[in-house]
Amino acid sequence: MTNEFERDIEMARRIAREIDARGGRTFYVGGFVRDAIIGRENKDVDIEIHGVSPAGVQEALDSLGTRLNIGESFGIFGLKGYSVDIAMPRQEKLRGVGHRDFDVSVDPFIGTFKAAERRDFTINALMQDVLTGEIIDHFGGREHLKKGLIRHVNDITFAEDPLRVLRAAQFAARFGFDVAGETVELCRRMDLSALSKERIDGEMRKALMKAERPSVFFETLREMNQLSVWFPELEALIGVEQNPKFHAEGDVWTHTMMVVDAAARFRDRAADPLGLMLSAVTHDFGKAVTTERIDGVIHAYGHELKGVPLAERFLGRITNEKRLTEYVLNMVEHHMRPNTAAATGASVKSTNKMFDRSIDPEGLICIALSDDLGKISDTAGGIHEEFLYERLRIFKEYMARPAVMGRDLIAAGLKPDARFTEILSYAHKLHLAGVAKEDALRQTLAYARKLKG
Repeated sequence: MTNEFERDIEMARRIAREIDARGGRTFYVGGFVRDAIIGRENKDVDIEIHGVSPAGVQEALDSLGTRLNIGESFGIFGLKGYSVDIAMPRQEKLRGVGHRDFDVSVDPFIGTFKAAERRDFTINALMQDVLTGEIIDHFGGREHLKKGLIRHVNDITFAEDPLRVLRAAQFAARFGFDVAGETVELCRRMDLSALSKERIDGEMRKALMKAERPSVFFETLREMNQLSVWFPELEALIGVEQNPKFHAEGDVWTHTMMVVDAAARFRDRAADPLGLMLSAVTHDFGKAVTTERIDGVIHAYGHELKGVPLAERFLGRITNEKRLTEYVLNMVEHHMRPNTAAATGASVKSTNKMFDRSIDPEGLICIALSDDLGKISDTAGGIHEEFLYERLRIFKEYMARPAVMGRDLIAAGLKPDARFTEILSYAHKLHLAGVAKEDALRQTLAYARKLKG
Protein backbone atom coordinates (compact mmCIF):
# COMPACT_ATOMS: atom_id res chain seq x y z
CA MET A 1 0.00 0.00 0.00
CA THR A 2 1.13 3.53 -0.70
CA ASN A 3 2.04 6.07 1.95
CA GLU A 4 -0.94 8.18 0.83
CA PHE A 5 -3.31 5.29 1.46
CA GLU A 6 -1.81 4.64 4.89
CA ARG A 7 -2.21 8.35 5.73
CA ASP A 8 -5.86 8.19 4.67
CA ILE A 9 -6.47 5.13 6.86
CA GLU A 10 -4.82 6.81 9.83
CA MET A 11 -6.96 9.90 9.27
CA ALA A 12 -10.09 7.74 9.15
CA ARG A 13 -9.10 6.36 12.57
CA ARG A 14 -8.47 9.85 13.95
CA ILE A 15 -11.90 10.94 12.73
CA ALA A 16 -13.45 7.83 14.28
CA ARG A 17 -11.83 8.61 17.63
CA GLU A 18 -13.13 12.19 17.55
CA ILE A 19 -16.62 10.93 16.70
CA ASP A 20 -16.42 8.25 19.39
CA ALA A 21 -15.62 10.95 21.95
CA ARG A 22 -18.86 12.66 20.89
CA GLY A 23 -20.90 9.48 21.32
CA GLY A 24 -21.05 8.43 17.68
CA ARG A 25 -19.64 5.66 15.48
CA THR A 26 -17.72 5.72 12.22
CA PHE A 27 -17.92 2.98 9.62
CA TYR A 28 -16.07 2.07 6.46
CA VAL A 29 -18.79 1.57 3.86
CA GLY A 30 -19.46 0.35 0.34
CA GLY A 31 -16.81 -0.98 -1.99
CA PHE A 32 -14.03 -0.47 0.53
CA VAL A 33 -15.50 -3.11 2.85
CA ARG A 34 -16.52 -5.41 -0.01
CA ASP A 35 -13.07 -5.42 -1.58
CA ALA A 36 -11.28 -5.87 1.74
CA ILE A 37 -13.31 -9.03 2.40
CA ILE A 38 -12.52 -10.60 -0.98
CA GLY A 39 -8.91 -9.46 -0.98
CA ARG A 40 -9.09 -6.84 -3.73
CA GLU A 41 -7.15 -3.62 -3.50
CA ASN A 42 -9.33 -0.55 -3.06
CA LYS A 43 -7.73 2.76 -2.12
CA ASP A 44 -11.03 4.68 -2.09
CA VAL A 45 -11.53 5.22 1.65
CA ASP A 46 -15.24 5.90 2.25
CA ILE A 47 -16.54 6.42 5.77
CA GLU A 48 -19.99 7.13 7.18
CA ILE A 49 -20.56 8.84 10.54
CA HIS A 50 -23.52 7.89 12.74
CA GLY A 51 -24.95 9.27 15.95
CA VAL A 52 -23.52 12.80 15.82
CA SER A 53 -25.27 15.93 14.55
CA PRO A 54 -24.00 17.68 11.41
CA ALA A 55 -22.66 20.50 13.56
CA GLY A 56 -20.82 17.99 15.74
CA VAL A 57 -19.32 16.28 12.70
CA GLN A 58 -18.13 19.61 11.34
CA GLU A 59 -16.54 20.50 14.68
CA ALA A 60 -14.76 17.14 14.77
CA LEU A 61 -13.41 17.59 11.24
CA ASP A 62 -12.36 21.18 11.93
CA SER A 63 -10.27 19.93 14.84
CA LEU A 64 -8.33 17.65 12.48
CA GLY A 65 -7.68 19.87 9.48
CA THR A 66 -9.24 22.02 6.80
CA ARG A 67 -12.78 20.79 6.19
CA LEU A 68 -14.03 20.55 2.61
CA ASN A 69 -17.77 20.96 2.15
CA ILE A 70 -18.28 18.72 -0.86
CA GLY A 71 -22.03 18.52 -0.39
CA GLU A 72 -22.85 20.07 2.97
CA SER A 73 -26.63 19.84 2.52
CA PHE A 74 -26.20 16.13 1.75
CA GLY A 75 -23.83 15.55 4.64
CA ILE A 76 -20.77 14.95 2.45
CA PHE A 77 -17.37 16.29 3.50
CA GLY A 78 -13.65 15.87 2.99
CA LEU A 79 -10.39 17.04 4.54
CA LYS A 80 -7.80 18.97 2.57
CA GLY A 81 -4.78 16.83 1.76
CA TYR A 82 -6.58 13.51 2.27
CA SER A 83 -8.54 11.24 -0.05
CA VAL A 84 -11.13 10.24 2.51
CA ASP A 85 -14.79 10.56 1.51
CA ILE A 86 -16.79 11.44 4.62
CA ALA A 87 -20.57 11.09 4.62
CA MET A 88 -23.47 11.10 7.02
CA PRO A 89 -26.49 8.79 6.80
CA ARG A 90 -29.25 10.21 4.67
CA GLN A 91 -32.70 9.39 3.41
CA GLU A 92 -33.66 9.81 -0.24
CA LYS A 93 -37.17 10.15 -1.65
CA LEU A 94 -37.83 9.89 -5.37
CA ARG A 95 -39.74 12.81 -6.87
CA GLY A 96 -39.12 12.38 -10.61
CA VAL A 97 -37.59 10.12 -13.26
CA GLY A 98 -34.09 11.60 -13.53
CA HIS A 99 -31.11 10.44 -11.52
CA ARG A 100 -31.03 13.79 -9.71
CA ASP A 101 -34.75 13.76 -8.93
CA PHE A 102 -34.41 12.87 -5.25
CA ASP A 103 -35.21 14.80 -2.09
CA VAL A 104 -32.31 14.15 0.26
CA SER A 105 -32.31 14.68 4.01
CA VAL A 106 -29.44 14.02 6.43
CA ASP A 107 -30.40 11.85 9.39
CA PRO A 108 -27.45 10.90 11.61
CA PHE A 109 -29.71 8.84 13.89
CA ILE A 110 -31.37 6.72 11.23
CA GLY A 111 -29.47 3.60 12.31
CA THR A 112 -27.27 1.21 10.35
CA PHE A 113 -30.15 -0.87 8.96
CA LYS A 114 -31.90 2.06 7.29
CA ALA A 115 -28.58 3.54 6.16
CA ALA A 116 -27.52 0.27 4.53
CA GLU A 117 -30.97 -0.31 3.05
CA ARG A 118 -30.55 2.54 0.58
CA ARG A 119 -27.50 0.83 -0.98
CA ASP A 120 -27.88 -0.91 -4.31
CA PHE A 121 -26.55 -4.44 -3.68
CA THR A 122 -26.06 -6.52 -0.57
CA ILE A 123 -22.33 -6.76 -1.26
CA ASN A 124 -22.18 -2.95 -1.19
CA ALA A 125 -24.34 -2.64 1.94
CA LEU A 126 -21.61 -3.94 4.25
CA MET A 127 -20.28 -1.65 6.98
CA GLN A 128 -17.20 -2.01 9.18
CA ASP A 129 -16.56 -0.14 12.41
CA VAL A 130 -13.35 1.82 11.88
CA LEU A 131 -12.18 1.38 15.47
CA THR A 132 -13.31 -2.15 16.36
CA GLY A 133 -13.32 -3.83 12.94
CA GLU A 134 -16.85 -5.18 13.55
CA ILE A 135 -18.68 -6.01 10.30
CA ILE A 136 -22.32 -4.89 10.10
CA ASP A 137 -24.14 -7.07 7.58
CA HIS A 138 -27.91 -6.62 7.62
CA PHE A 139 -28.63 -8.16 4.21
CA GLY A 140 -26.35 -11.17 3.80
CA GLY A 141 -23.64 -9.44 1.83
CA ARG A 142 -20.83 -11.62 3.14
CA GLU A 143 -22.64 -14.80 2.15
CA HIS A 144 -23.34 -13.38 -1.30
CA LEU A 145 -19.65 -12.51 -1.69
CA LYS A 146 -18.80 -16.14 -0.94
CA LYS A 147 -21.34 -17.34 -3.49
CA GLY A 148 -20.31 -14.76 -6.09
CA LEU A 149 -23.82 -13.33 -6.22
CA ILE A 150 -25.07 -9.82 -6.98
CA ARG A 151 -28.45 -9.25 -5.37
CA HIS A 152 -30.32 -6.02 -4.77
CA VAL A 153 -31.08 -4.88 -1.22
CA ASN A 154 -34.61 -3.53 -1.53
CA ASP A 155 -37.16 -3.88 -4.35
CA ILE A 156 -38.53 -0.36 -3.99
CA THR A 157 -35.38 1.69 -3.45
CA PHE A 158 -33.41 -0.28 -6.04
CA ALA A 159 -35.94 0.50 -8.78
CA GLU A 160 -35.72 4.23 -8.05
CA ASP A 161 -32.34 4.53 -9.79
CA PRO A 162 -32.21 2.85 -13.23
CA LEU A 163 -28.42 3.23 -13.36
CA ARG A 164 -28.35 0.22 -11.05
CA VAL A 165 -29.19 -1.98 -14.03
CA LEU A 166 -25.84 -1.10 -15.56
CA ARG A 167 -24.08 -1.29 -12.21
CA ALA A 168 -25.28 -4.86 -11.81
CA ALA A 169 -23.90 -5.72 -15.25
CA GLN A 170 -20.67 -3.88 -14.54
CA PHE A 171 -20.10 -5.65 -11.23
CA ALA A 172 -20.90 -9.00 -12.85
CA ALA A 173 -18.17 -8.34 -15.41
CA ARG A 174 -15.56 -6.99 -12.99
CA PHE A 175 -15.99 -9.61 -10.29
CA GLY A 176 -17.08 -12.58 -12.38
CA PHE A 177 -20.25 -12.83 -10.26
CA ASP A 178 -23.75 -13.94 -11.23
CA VAL A 179 -26.74 -11.62 -10.93
CA ALA A 180 -29.53 -13.09 -8.81
CA GLY A 181 -32.59 -14.12 -10.79
CA GLU A 182 -34.89 -11.83 -8.81
CA THR A 183 -32.54 -8.90 -9.50
CA VAL A 184 -32.52 -9.72 -13.22
CA GLU A 185 -36.33 -9.76 -13.22
CA LEU A 186 -36.45 -6.40 -11.47
CA CYS A 187 -33.94 -4.93 -13.93
CA ARG A 188 -36.06 -6.06 -16.88
CA ARG A 189 -38.86 -3.77 -15.72
CA MET A 190 -36.74 -0.64 -15.33
CA ASP A 191 -36.62 2.20 -17.85
CA LEU A 192 -33.13 3.44 -18.77
CA SER A 193 -34.16 6.14 -21.22
CA ALA A 194 -33.90 9.05 -18.76
CA LEU A 195 -30.27 8.31 -17.86
CA SER A 196 -27.56 10.65 -19.12
CA LYS A 197 -24.95 9.47 -21.58
CA GLU A 198 -22.25 10.27 -19.02
CA ARG A 199 -23.66 7.72 -16.58
CA ILE A 200 -23.99 5.05 -19.26
CA ASP A 201 -20.46 5.75 -20.44
CA GLY A 202 -19.11 5.63 -16.89
CA GLU A 203 -20.44 2.14 -16.12
CA MET A 204 -19.48 0.74 -19.53
CA ARG A 205 -15.94 2.08 -19.18
CA LYS A 206 -15.48 0.35 -15.84
CA ALA A 207 -16.49 -2.95 -17.41
CA LEU A 208 -14.34 -2.49 -20.51
CA MET A 209 -11.26 -1.31 -18.64
CA LYS A 210 -11.37 -3.31 -15.39
CA ALA A 211 -12.93 -6.66 -16.26
CA GLU A 212 -11.02 -9.70 -17.43
CA ARG A 213 -14.10 -10.66 -19.45
CA PRO A 214 -15.87 -7.40 -20.38
CA SER A 215 -18.35 -9.33 -22.51
CA VAL A 216 -20.19 -10.27 -19.31
CA PHE A 217 -21.37 -6.64 -19.08
CA PHE A 218 -23.17 -6.87 -22.41
CA GLU A 219 -24.31 -10.47 -21.92
CA THR A 220 -25.91 -9.47 -18.62
CA LEU A 221 -27.69 -6.51 -20.22
CA ARG A 222 -28.93 -8.88 -22.92
CA GLU A 223 -30.31 -11.23 -20.27
CA MET A 224 -32.07 -8.23 -18.71
CA ASN A 225 -33.51 -7.16 -22.11
CA GLN A 226 -31.73 -3.83 -21.64
CA LEU A 227 -29.74 -3.39 -24.86
CA SER A 228 -32.31 -1.64 -27.03
CA VAL A 229 -32.21 1.88 -25.54
CA TRP A 230 -28.46 2.51 -25.41
CA PHE A 231 -26.89 -0.33 -27.41
CA PRO A 232 -29.21 -1.01 -30.37
CA GLU A 233 -26.37 -1.45 -32.88
CA LEU A 234 -24.94 -4.17 -30.67
CA GLU A 235 -28.34 -5.80 -30.19
CA ALA A 236 -28.76 -5.87 -33.97
CA LEU A 237 -25.90 -8.39 -34.18
CA ILE A 238 -27.90 -11.06 -32.36
CA GLY A 239 -28.83 -13.79 -34.82
CA VAL A 240 -26.83 -12.38 -37.74
CA GLU A 241 -25.31 -15.42 -39.40
CA GLN A 242 -21.68 -15.88 -40.36
CA ASN A 243 -19.95 -18.32 -42.68
CA PRO A 244 -19.44 -21.39 -40.45
CA LYS A 245 -16.23 -22.19 -42.32
CA PHE A 246 -14.59 -19.17 -40.74
CA HIS A 247 -16.91 -18.59 -37.76
CA ALA A 248 -17.91 -21.85 -36.16
CA GLU A 249 -18.61 -19.92 -32.94
CA GLY A 250 -22.00 -18.78 -34.27
CA ASP A 251 -23.62 -15.42 -34.93
CA VAL A 252 -22.01 -11.98 -35.02
CA TRP A 253 -23.04 -11.27 -31.43
CA THR A 254 -21.14 -14.32 -30.17
CA HIS A 255 -18.11 -13.40 -32.26
CA THR A 256 -18.16 -9.82 -31.00
CA MET A 257 -18.31 -10.92 -27.38
CA MET A 258 -15.32 -13.20 -27.96
CA VAL A 259 -13.41 -10.35 -29.63
CA VAL A 260 -14.15 -8.00 -26.73
CA ASP A 261 -12.71 -10.52 -24.27
CA ALA A 262 -9.68 -11.12 -26.48
CA ALA A 263 -9.06 -7.37 -26.75
CA ALA A 264 -8.88 -7.12 -22.95
CA ARG A 265 -5.60 -9.04 -23.20
CA PHE A 266 -4.10 -6.29 -25.38
CA ARG A 267 -5.31 -3.20 -23.51
CA ASP A 268 -1.84 -2.17 -22.35
CA ARG A 269 -0.41 -2.30 -25.88
CA ALA A 270 -2.72 0.23 -27.52
CA ALA A 271 -2.12 3.98 -27.54
CA ASP A 272 -5.73 4.37 -26.42
CA PRO A 273 -6.81 1.33 -24.35
CA LEU A 274 -10.45 2.43 -24.14
CA GLY A 275 -10.41 3.14 -27.87
CA LEU A 276 -9.19 -0.40 -28.49
CA MET A 277 -11.98 -1.87 -26.36
CA LEU A 278 -14.65 0.21 -28.07
CA SER A 279 -13.20 -0.81 -31.43
CA ALA A 280 -13.70 -4.43 -30.41
CA VAL A 281 -17.31 -3.68 -29.48
CA THR A 282 -18.08 -1.86 -32.75
CA HIS A 283 -15.80 -3.53 -35.31
CA ASP A 284 -18.48 -5.68 -36.95
CA PHE A 285 -21.53 -3.42 -36.67
CA GLY A 286 -21.60 -3.34 -40.46
CA LYS A 287 -22.43 -7.04 -40.69
CA ALA A 288 -25.96 -6.26 -39.51
CA VAL A 289 -26.62 -4.41 -42.78
CA THR A 290 -24.34 -6.21 -45.25
CA THR A 291 -24.76 -9.90 -44.49
CA GLU A 292 -26.34 -11.87 -47.34
CA ARG A 293 -26.34 -15.30 -48.93
CA ILE A 294 -24.85 -15.58 -52.39
CA ASP A 295 -25.17 -19.00 -54.00
CA GLY A 296 -25.82 -20.43 -50.58
CA VAL A 297 -22.69 -18.90 -49.00
CA ILE A 298 -22.88 -16.24 -46.29
CA HIS A 299 -20.96 -13.03 -47.04
CA ALA A 300 -20.68 -9.58 -45.44
CA TYR A 301 -18.83 -7.70 -48.18
CA GLY A 302 -17.79 -4.18 -47.22
CA HIS A 303 -18.99 -4.49 -43.64
CA GLU A 304 -15.97 -2.62 -42.34
CA LEU A 305 -16.94 0.50 -44.33
CA LYS A 306 -20.68 0.18 -43.75
CA GLY A 307 -19.96 -0.18 -40.06
CA VAL A 308 -18.29 3.23 -39.73
CA PRO A 309 -21.50 5.34 -39.64
CA LEU A 310 -23.15 2.80 -37.34
CA ALA A 311 -20.20 2.98 -34.95
CA GLU A 312 -20.30 6.78 -35.15
CA ARG A 313 -23.97 6.79 -34.21
CA PHE A 314 -23.30 4.43 -31.31
CA LEU A 315 -20.40 6.52 -29.99
CA GLY A 316 -22.34 9.74 -30.35
CA ARG A 317 -24.99 8.31 -28.07
CA ILE A 318 -22.57 7.59 -25.21
CA THR A 319 -19.65 10.02 -25.47
CA ASN A 320 -18.69 13.53 -26.59
CA GLU A 321 -14.99 12.73 -26.89
CA LYS A 322 -13.99 13.53 -30.47
CA ARG A 323 -10.53 11.99 -30.34
CA LEU A 324 -11.91 8.76 -28.94
CA THR A 325 -14.51 8.66 -31.69
CA GLU A 326 -11.90 9.34 -34.38
CA TYR A 327 -9.74 6.53 -33.01
CA VAL A 328 -12.54 3.97 -33.00
CA LEU A 329 -13.86 4.89 -36.45
CA ASN A 330 -10.36 4.59 -37.90
CA MET A 331 -9.98 1.15 -36.31
CA VAL A 332 -13.37 -0.05 -37.55
CA GLU A 333 -12.58 1.03 -41.10
CA HIS A 334 -9.21 -0.72 -41.23
CA HIS A 335 -9.62 -3.68 -38.88
CA MET A 336 -9.69 -6.25 -41.71
CA ARG A 337 -6.45 -5.13 -43.33
CA PRO A 338 -3.76 -6.62 -41.03
CA ASN A 339 -5.01 -10.19 -41.13
CA THR A 340 -5.58 -9.97 -44.88
CA ALA A 341 -2.06 -8.62 -45.35
CA ALA A 342 -0.58 -11.41 -43.25
CA ALA A 343 -2.62 -14.12 -44.94
CA THR A 344 -1.54 -12.99 -48.41
CA GLY A 345 2.07 -12.18 -47.51
CA ALA A 346 1.63 -8.56 -48.59
CA SER A 347 4.67 -6.50 -49.55
CA VAL A 348 6.46 -4.16 -47.18
CA LYS A 349 5.24 -1.25 -49.25
CA SER A 350 1.66 -2.42 -48.78
CA THR A 351 1.92 -2.91 -45.01
CA ASN A 352 3.69 0.43 -44.68
CA LYS A 353 0.72 2.09 -46.35
CA MET A 354 -1.63 0.18 -44.08
CA PHE A 355 0.13 1.34 -40.92
CA ASP A 356 0.40 4.87 -42.26
CA ARG A 357 -3.39 5.05 -42.62
CA SER A 358 -3.87 3.89 -39.04
CA ILE A 359 -4.29 6.29 -36.15
CA ASP A 360 -2.49 3.72 -33.95
CA PRO A 361 -0.50 1.08 -35.86
CA GLU A 362 0.05 -1.20 -32.87
CA GLY A 363 -3.56 -0.76 -31.82
CA LEU A 364 -4.55 -1.86 -35.34
CA ILE A 365 -2.54 -5.04 -34.86
CA CYS A 366 -4.24 -5.58 -31.52
CA ILE A 367 -7.77 -5.28 -32.92
CA ALA A 368 -6.82 -7.60 -35.77
CA LEU A 369 -5.39 -10.18 -33.39
CA SER A 370 -8.49 -9.88 -31.21
CA ASP A 371 -10.68 -10.37 -34.27
CA ASP A 372 -8.72 -13.51 -35.12
CA LEU A 373 -8.78 -14.87 -31.56
CA GLY A 374 -12.49 -14.14 -31.27
CA LYS A 375 -13.60 -16.88 -33.60
CA ILE A 376 -13.52 -20.63 -33.99
CA SER A 377 -11.93 -21.76 -37.25
CA ASP A 378 -8.99 -23.77 -38.50
CA THR A 379 -6.90 -20.61 -38.89
CA ALA A 380 -7.87 -18.75 -35.71
CA GLY A 381 -5.50 -18.19 -32.82
CA GLY A 382 -3.28 -15.16 -33.38
CA ILE A 383 -1.17 -16.85 -36.05
CA HIS A 384 -0.40 -13.51 -37.72
CA GLU A 385 1.16 -11.80 -34.71
CA GLU A 386 4.80 -12.44 -35.62
CA PHE A 387 4.34 -11.30 -39.22
CA LEU A 388 2.49 -8.12 -38.23
CA TYR A 389 4.92 -7.07 -35.52
CA GLU A 390 7.87 -7.63 -37.83
CA ARG A 391 6.18 -5.41 -40.41
CA LEU A 392 5.45 -2.82 -37.74
CA ARG A 393 9.15 -2.83 -36.84
CA ILE A 394 10.01 -2.22 -40.49
CA PHE A 395 7.43 0.57 -40.76
CA LYS A 396 8.87 2.34 -37.73
CA GLU A 397 12.38 1.95 -39.10
CA TYR A 398 11.31 3.47 -42.44
CA MET A 399 9.54 6.36 -40.67
CA ALA A 400 12.67 7.11 -38.65
CA ARG A 401 14.70 7.67 -41.83
CA PRO A 402 15.24 11.23 -43.14
CA ALA A 403 12.26 12.34 -45.25
CA VAL A 404 11.58 15.13 -47.74
CA MET A 405 9.88 18.00 -45.93
CA GLY A 406 8.24 21.18 -47.13
CA ARG A 407 11.32 23.19 -46.21
CA ASP A 408 13.44 20.94 -48.45
CA LEU A 409 11.20 21.66 -51.41
CA ILE A 410 11.24 25.41 -50.73
CA ALA A 411 15.02 25.36 -50.40
CA ALA A 412 15.16 23.65 -53.80
CA GLY A 413 13.28 26.56 -55.33
CA LEU A 414 9.71 25.30 -55.18
CA LYS A 415 7.16 27.93 -54.21
CA PRO A 416 4.12 26.83 -52.13
CA ASP A 417 0.93 26.94 -54.17
CA ALA A 418 -2.38 25.11 -54.48
CA ARG A 419 -0.61 21.85 -55.42
CA PHE A 420 1.98 21.94 -52.64
CA THR A 421 0.02 19.49 -50.48
CA GLU A 422 -0.24 17.04 -53.38
CA ILE A 423 3.50 17.29 -53.97
CA LEU A 424 4.23 16.63 -50.28
CA SER A 425 1.91 13.64 -50.44
CA TYR A 426 3.93 12.26 -53.34
CA ALA A 427 7.12 12.70 -51.30
CA HIS A 428 5.52 10.87 -48.42
CA LYS A 429 4.64 7.92 -50.68
CA LEU A 430 8.28 7.69 -51.68
CA HIS A 431 9.24 7.73 -48.01
CA LEU A 432 6.83 4.83 -47.32
CA ALA A 433 8.38 2.95 -50.22
CA GLY A 434 11.83 3.29 -48.66
CA VAL A 435 13.30 5.66 -51.22
CA ALA A 436 16.34 7.49 -49.84
CA LYS A 437 15.83 11.18 -49.15
CA GLU A 438 18.16 12.46 -51.91
CA ASP A 439 16.48 10.28 -54.54
CA ALA A 440 13.04 11.12 -53.15
CA LEU A 441 13.77 14.85 -53.37
CA ARG A 442 14.90 14.51 -56.98
CA GLN A 443 11.82 12.47 -57.93
CA THR A 444 9.50 14.83 -56.07
CA LEU A 445 10.88 17.91 -57.84
CA ALA A 446 10.47 16.11 -61.17
CA TYR A 447 6.87 15.30 -60.22
CA ALA A 448 6.27 18.97 -59.33
CA ARG A 449 7.61 20.10 -62.71
CA LYS A 450 5.36 17.60 -64.44
CA LEU A 451 2.30 18.92 -62.57
CA LYS A 452 3.07 22.49 -63.64
CA GLY A 453 3.45 21.39 -67.22
